[in-house]
Amino acid sequence: MSKKANKLVIVTEKVLMKKVAKIIEECGATGYTAVDTGGKGSRNVRSTGKPNTADTDSNVKFEVLTESREMAEDIADKVAMKYFTDYAGIAYICEAEVLYGRSFCGPDGC
Repeated sequence: MSKKANKLVIVTEKVLMKKVAKIIEECGATGYTAVDTGGKGSRNVRSTGKPNTADTDSNVKFEVLTESREMAEDIADKVAMKYFTDYAGIAYICEAEVLYGRSFCGPDGC
């Protein structure tokens, strides 16, 4: 049995990692996954205007599973309003199903 969820994905500059994590937690999400990432986007240039030469110039990708779309949108709105004017970033939401995840599904499973 599975449980419906919303997967919020935020990709932004690694320098914002702790700040974005704080917003996620303050909005009530119980956890997230963050991984170093890279790629090419519409801006095609780092916000510093320099090529990626240091770890602090790399990107981070957050994945957050939420039970409600409203929570996912709240997190995305707060991150975007606070940081996406001055830093590169994108946020999107996908429908998901949690198959296994004791802490997300509860002690009896999904």
